Amino acid sequence: MERLQAVGLALPGDESGPRRLTAASVVYHQLRDEIVSLKRVPGEVIAEKEIAAAHGLSRTPVREALLRLADEGLVEIAPKSGTYVSRIPLASLHEAMIARAALEDVTAQAAAEKASAADLKRLDAVIADEMAVAARGDHRAFHAADDALHQTIAEIAGLPGIWRLVLHLKTQVDRCRHLSLPHPGRMDRVIREHSEIVAAIAAHDVEAASAAMRRHVKTLHGSLGLIRDVNPDYFDADPREVIGG
Repeated sequence: MERLQAVGLALPGDESGPRRLTAASVVYHQLRDEIVSLKRVPGEVIAEKEIAAAHGLSRTPVREALLRLADEGLVEIAPKSGTYVSRIPLASLHEAMIARAALEDVTAQAAAEKASAADLKRLDAVIADEMAVAARGDHRAFHAADDALHQTIAEIAGLPGIWRLVLHLKTQVDRCRHLSLPHPGRMDRVIREHSEIVAAIAAHDVEAASAAMRRHVKTLHGSLGLIRDVNPDYFDADPREVIGG
C-alpha cells in the first residue's frame, strides 16, 4: 500500500477549510508550488521516479500530477526526452496581465465604494505585514502578503469570485513576480503602490482607486525586459518581441 494516500490540505483561495486530497493532488500542489516559486527553475528536469520514491508512491499518481501541470503550461512532457519545467511563455503572460488589470480594476472601484472603518483596518494590517517581511528580506512571505492585500480588496468589494479568477489567471505572472522581488527596491515600490491603492479606497475615491490599481498591476509588465535580461533562459521569447519596448 502506498504510504501517501491522502491528506488534509487548505488550498489557496479555498475558504471552506482543509479537505482530503488524493496522493496525486498532494504531489500536484507541491510541484506546482515549487515551480511557481522558482524552487524548480524553468528548464529543470523533473525526475518522475525520484518524486515517487520521495513520497513513497508508485509512479501513477506522480504521472497524473505531471499531466495536470502540463495542462497548466507549467511542465513539458517529451516522450523520448523526459519531463521539464516549462519556460515562462511571454505571449500568454502578456494576455494574463491585461486580464488581471481589468479584473482588479473592478475590485478596487467596488472596494472604494463599500469599505468600512473595519475594512480599512484590515488593509492597514496587511500593509504592516508587508513592511515587516520586506524588512526581513523574506521574498516568499512578501509574495504571500502581496496576494493577501489583493484578496482582501476583492473581499471588501464583495467580489471574492473575481479573486479566484485572478488566481487562475496569474500562474505564469507569479513566476515573474518571484523573479522580480529580489531586485533592489522592488518590495519597497510594491508597498508604496499598495499604500496608494489603500489611501484611495480609504478616501472612497473610485477613480483614484482604479488608477492606482492599474498603475500597480502594470508595474511588473513594464519590468519584463529587465527581468528577462537577468534570466534569459527562463523565458520562451524576448519580452520586447512580444509586447514591444
